Amino acid sequence: MPDLSRKPLRQFSLADRLIQEFDRGLRVVTLQRRTVSAAYPAAAMTDDDLSLQESLESARLMRVNHAGEIAAQGLYHGQALTAHNQETLRQMESSAQEELNHLAWCETRLAELQAPRSLLSPFWYSSSYLLGATAGWVGDRWSLGFVAETEAQVEHHLDNHLGLLPQADSRSRMILEQMRDDERRHGEEARKLGAHELPKPLKKIMMLVSKGMTSGAYWI
Repeated sequence: MPDLSRKPLRQFSLADRLIQEFDRGLRVVTLQRRTVSAAYPAAAMTDDDLSLQESLESARLMRVNHAGEIAAQGLYHGQALTAHNQETLRQMESSAQEELNHLAWCETRLAELQAPRSLLSPFWYSSSYLLGATAGWVGDRWSLGFVAETEAQVEHHLDNHLGLLPQADSRSRMILEQMRDDERRHGEEARKLGAHELPKPLKKIMMLVSKGMTSGAYWI
């Protein structure tokens, strides 16, 4: 079977792209070994001595962050599918790969905490994919604006979680701090490529959707 991953995305037939997109989504929402490009931030740290309650709270927070990374993969994959030019396409694909690092880190931390992932992962991915594809279809600059605003809201969300984490959980803290730095950079890169500022009502809707996902993933 030919290695489609080595072929430029724009040269795929429609059937090839649909198969590839389904395969990408399936790989994101199922547990498997991730191909990452950055080391686990907490690899050199000693294990934290957490109480049962602290471990439970950290697990819930990291499950939310894991769900957010599932959604990020959906957004970037959808936006890459409908990107209008190669520069935007490359940016979406590059950011998606870095977000895959975050996904792997969150999965590793959940395993350390012996905690399950969100059962709603397929929904987080598919709904975000549709949002990303729609944003990309509207136009590259609006799509980049969507990225910039999403990353700004994620950065705020991570700041909030850093404040909520148990003080003893230094491993999760190290992961979230690195994720926050990466998200900030993704937003800056989108703005450099000409991202449009989104209307305030749309930003508000994005915040409400994010809160719904956060609440759902915290418990389920």
